[in-house]
Amino acid sequence: MQKPVLTIFYQFNPWRSSIGGIQTIIRSFLKYAPDSFEIRFVGTTDDPTEPLFTWREANYAGRALQFMPILTLQDNNHRKRIPVTVRYTAALLRTCLESDFMHFHRLEPTIASKQWQGEKTLFVHNDLKQQAAKQKIPALNHALERYLIQQFDQVLSCHTGSLELYQDRYPNLSDRITYINNSYDDGVFQPAPDRSAHRRVLAQTMSLPEETQFILFAGRLQPQKDPVLLIQAIAALSYPNAHLLLAGDGELAPEVRAEIARLGVPATLLGAQTQTEMLRLYQAASVFVLSSQFEGLPVSVLEALGCGTPIVTTDCGDTPRLLDSKSGVVCQDRAAITIAKALDQVLFNPDHFPVEACVGAAQPYAAQAIVSRVYEDMLWRWKARSRERVPVARSYT
Repeated sequence: MQKPVLTIFYQFNPWRSSIGGIQTIIRSFLKYAPDSFEIRFVGTTDDPTEPLFTWREANYAGRALQFMPILTLQDNNHRKRIPVTVRYTAALLRTCLESDFMHFHRLEPTIASKQWQGEKTLFVHNDLKQQAAKQKIPALNHALERYLIQQFDQVLSCHTGSLELYQDRYPNLSDRITYINNSYDDGVFQPAPDRSAHRRVLAQTMSLPEETQFILFAGRLQPQKDPVLLIQAIAALSYPNAHLLLAGDGELAPEVRAEIARLGVPATLLGAQTQTEMLRLYQAASVFVLSSQFEGLPVSVLEALGCGTPIVTTDCGDTPRLLDSKSGVVCQDRAAITIAKALDQVLFNPDHFPVEACVGAAQPYAAQAIVSRVYEDMLWRWKARSRERVPVARSYT
């Protein structure tokens, strides 16, 4: 029996450690893809001997798929002189990879798909308004967006502000633009049976005192995440036995190390971590922290909550709207002393942030359910397409 083909496009290798929420979402779409679909992924390779622009059979988390690398990329956790998105887009321009369904997670590569046939979906992961404020030539980016956005049958945003911005900016497309819950892999990220014992084991492994309480940061070390501000916040803590773990890498790593040394902060840079390693860290951490300038809804927040770990976050993105007084603290201003006080609040009062409340906050974002609904809707549209044109916009909440 013929199956619909879904092709997913993004500039990474799912089988390698790579930092970022977009990568995590894509991994869920690969892992939980039903057998009723043929799945193809167009990405990158870190093996210079692997042929480019050639499909090969692959397996991800037990799911068979077709994989085509179109770019050789040794390290995607540091910015390059020529942005990876530009290189990936240029490579796509050499191909025609149209299929029944196509998922894009950045706008720029869809320059190549403008004339391709098939249903196209754009996933919006970030706060577009804040992102535009950081762009060097916002007018150019806006013009490119206006040129490309009309090709999409669906625009799915996991950030409410970006959803409203697109609906206001493109009223003729409003019926195609809808909200989708960001998601985390609930089949993996769950609380440890004994969190205290888990924490003590990690402390012993790192040759730290058993009473150490871990503060966890996970993400790229780049200006958006503002890890230097976080180091300054740790220096202002009152809690005596805290140790910061930074899981990630990026261009600010040297600056972060220098600030740690300057302030004498108890912190360890761990570099990029695998999913298994991140699970161990989430389960051992007493609190997960975001010091970001802007965000969408970070997958790392959902993973931490799913493991029973409370959140301290700056007031940006959609994280504040999913937290309550039992699952985290939102800092009303983005200052080191404010973040430090919020961390102290959690560390000194762990009983105020029970595991059950954190897991409960994450449950509506469980990937297995959200991803399954997206696939069910695609399959329904594929079957109905021969009979009549069907609407494609739906809210996946």
